[in-house]
Amino acid sequence: MNLFRSTFTVGGMTMVSRVLGFGRDILVANFLGTGLVADAWVVAFRFPNLFRRIFAEGAFNSAFIPLYSKRLEGEGPAAAKSFAEEAQAGLGSVLIVFTLIMLALMPWAMLFLAPGFLFSEAEAFSFSEAVAKVMHGDTPEKYDLTVLFTRITLPYLFFVSIVALLSGILNSLGRFMVAAAAPVLLNIILILALLGFGVLDLFPTAGHALVWGVFLAGAAQMAALVWGCRRIGVMPSIHLPLWTPRVRRLVVLGVPGIIAAGITQINLLIGTMIATFQDQAASILYYADRIYQLPLGIIGVAMGVVLLPELSRRLRAGDEGGALESQNRAIELSMLLTIPAAVALMIIPLPIIVTLFERGEFLRADAIGVANALLAFSAGLPAFVLIKVFQPGFFAREDTATPMWFAGAQTIVNVTLSLILFRQIGFVGIAIATSVGAWVNAILLGWRLHALDIYRPDARLLSRGLRILAASAGMGFALWAGRLWLGGTVDGAFWVQIAGLAALVGGGGLIYGALALLTKAASLSDVIDVSTHRRDDG
Repeated sequence: MNLFRSTFTVGGMTMVSRVLGFGRDILVANFLGTGLVADAWVVAFRFPNLFRRIFAEGAFNSAFIPLYSKRLEGEGPAAAKSFAEEAQAGLGSVLIVFTLIMLALMPWAMLFLAPGFLFSEAEAFSFSEAVAKVMHGDTPEKYDLTVLFTRITLPYLFFVSIVALLSGILNSLGRFMVAAAAPVLLNIILILALLGFGVLDLFPTAGHALVWGVFLAGAAQMAALVWGCRRIGVMPSIHLPLWTPRVRRLVVLGVPGIIAAGITQINLLIGTMIATFQDQAASILYYADRIYQLPLGIIGVAMGVVLLPELSRRLRAGDEGGALESQNRAIELSMLLTIPAAVALMIIPLPIIVTLFERGEFLRADAIGVANALLAFSAGLPAFVLIKVFQPGFFAREDTATPMWFAGAQTIVNVTLSLILFRQIGFVGIAIATSVGAWVNAILLGWRLHALDIYRPDARLLSRGLRILAASAGMGFALWAGRLWLGGTVDGAFWVQIAGLAALVGGGGLIYGALALLTKAASLSDVIDVSTHRRDDG
């Protein structure tokens, strides 16, 4: 399997999904802005989306893929399929029970998901008073709406978890296309739901249309993966759950792996919880998160999805040298794309936000708030991507505990700083704390891999890394000058805003590409290698 080619397969489909996601969020901003319904939608979507990103973007598979690959390589397809059936039965039954419990207890669960929605900004938070409000049904409209929205989206957890398992099967076989394309369905269905709301009078608010869209999208994604697995004869049959040694091993590896690989999303959920104590803060952080998630999804998540089965196969074959080479090239490619993206997002956040979102219910004050949060999030973007690249080095060796402990350190840093900075500078402090926590995790992961002598940067990575920094700095200076020259376009008509942003993004991309080739941060042979090989998918 060609690492670059497979990464671009996954990254390409992720880019399609994220571009459609931008279209969705433009409509969300237009219909909802940053008001009451928007805050309720953000919290309701954050909870199932947390599980979507944890499961669908590789955390569950951090345990499943190495064990499935071991059965496939050592015992054959029949043994691998049997293991997948046991995993599916166990995962599905746990999630059905969990979903039913959460549906019943959602008014109480919301005490922890969105405690700030129970009080106005002028009121001091009291946990005992919050409990009393819920017990007596004396809850504000925003709180009640969030409970309703979250109940509707909750079954998405079951759908997306089965999608993750079936994706792991296909990814282990080197077939990435169907699994990578599944998230596209989510954004298509949500866009249709919003457009339908604008034309038809079927729902009280756009938020109601969105949450029912999430429910339908989950069912559609699961159907797509079932089709993909049936097409090549690897669809697991349905069985009653059994506590077998293989399932026990999956749980032992899976729980720490889910915590470790999903910690970024858990931290975002914690940030949203804290943000509920400031009006509009939850939705502002949501829009900023959506922007910087584009490069993270295209680069970091795609690299993590492809790298784990690649390392697992090489290590099963005893090819330690090949595994080290794969990890170095993964970091090189990731930084080649991530560092300039982070620089660009930190230098031109306002033109991006204004052009994408400022219309309808979304005002200039909202755009400025989102731009400030985006700048702070973007400072941590390289760290978020490095986490995705470093963690497979542990997961492929069936070590999910070490990344879990480092993820715990990230959470402690994030929560502590969030609470301190939120009191001082509001929601921007949450974004700063999220980035600082990510750097702590990335540094700890890299240090431990090096200390165990299972990873060391080679001369090519060190050399190209310095050149990537130089090329990114040159591009950053050009963007800064371009922003000053085109600054008036953010106050122009919509097409003027688009032209100004296109000039900045396109010009910055061309300048970075030229500098990368000039400094030899990248070579034409890398591009040719990606473009001239066939996809792995059949």
